[in-house]
Amino acid sequence: MIQKPRGTIDILPTESPLWQWVEQTIKDTAALYGYSEIRLPTFESSELYKRGVGETSDVVQKEMYSFEDNEGRSITLRPEGTAGVVRSVIENSLVSGPMPLPLYYLISCFRYEKPEAGRSREFYQFGVEQFGAENPAADANVISLGWDIFKNLGLDVSLEINSIGCRHCRPKYHKALHDYFEKSKDDLCETCLDRLNKNPLRILDCKSPVCSEIAKNAPKTVDYLCPECEKHLEKLKKYLDTAGIKYNINPKIVRGLDYYQRTVFEFISEDIGSKSTICGGGRYDGLVEELGGPRLPGIGFAMGLTRVMLALNKKENLPDLSNKPHLYIASMGEGARLKSFEMSLALKKFGLNVTFDQVGRSLKAQMKYADKTGAKYSLVLGDSELEKGSAVLKNMENGDTTEVDINNFEKIEEIIK
Repeated sequence: MIQKPRGTIDILPTESPLWQWVEQTIKDTAALYGYSEIRLPTFESSELYKRGVGETSDVVQKEMYSFEDNEGRSITLRPEGTAGVVRSVIENSLVSGPMPLPLYYLISCFRYEKPEAGRSREFYQFGVEQFGAENPAADANVISLGWDIFKNLGLDVSLEINSIGCRHCRPKYHKALHDYFEKSKDDLCETCLDRLNKNPLRILDCKSPVCSEIAKNAPKTVDYLCPECEKHLEKLKKYLDTAGIKYNINPKIVRGLDYYQRTVFEFISEDIGSKSTICGGGRYDGLVEELGGPRLPGIGFAMGLTRVMLALNKKENLPDLSNKPHLYIASMGEGARLKSFEMSLALKKFGLNVTFDQVGRSLKAQMKYADKTGAKYSLVLGDSELEKGSAVLKNMENGDTTEVDINNFEKIEEIIK
């Protein structure tokens, strides 16, 4: 038997209504903030991610699904959304349009990671990217969107923020990190040893227990910020205070991708394990320029939908999202089955979910099937019902019955609704 590849998931019909509700809630909330949807290719040139995500990131070094196409070009299944959005914004000249430019996407991404709860090799992401606004107000607005999405989904989260500086102050911080980790370089993992000279900031994000322990007392980003970055962070805090959004300053947040600068943040959920990140993002003011566009500030976040589902499934009082039939029409004989087909099509025009026997079951088996599907009403058609032009509509929950004209679809709809 062929099974799904390790690290992938099936979303079954019993689960998809919750996914659809989550996605629609997210879309509706994003629309209130003025965001429009952008849809991206599933694969891009590998160079896009090497330049955009960063050569020193775990994503590029270890996790990308890359292959050569028939013409020998290196292609990569998208491991994240931001680089692809930036490429599209540049390529389609959206950079010359009105600013700010707020965009969102719902996509699947691919990373070769160790599968575990909430982490798979194909995973689903909601992301937002806003271009053209450098002010801390933009940071606060993007964070507020994430906050409102979780509130509208009924999830409790905490917010942690940090600043990792800019191109002016980060070299000084990098030197401090390099000097700190240099003392312990013999104990660093092979990957972090390589990062030591290329980008020591990445060592702070290493999952190795040994490297994590060494990094505990590493210099903090907030102690090396230039005056402009300090001012940016202080203003962001004021905006978040105004919004009534509680936050913690966490100097350990650096995010796993090289394009971030200044503001970085994470939403944490306790419902999916101890301090597990459910959403993360930050500012990337140099990325558009890095990928060949003009200097254009940007900020965004990505939300792991699989983790959202894990958190929601631990909650009570979720909305009833089952797609149970409003009416099941049982039939006896070919003439009755033909009439039940006609009725099902007519009643669908009134917005009713109507099913009928397509298998040729006995009447008893049909009624058992109707009960299993959770149909709210049932109706039995046979020769006598066709001759009279009427049948008995039964409420499956309380047993109440009503005789109805089988050609008066408006009346049937009125009773059911």
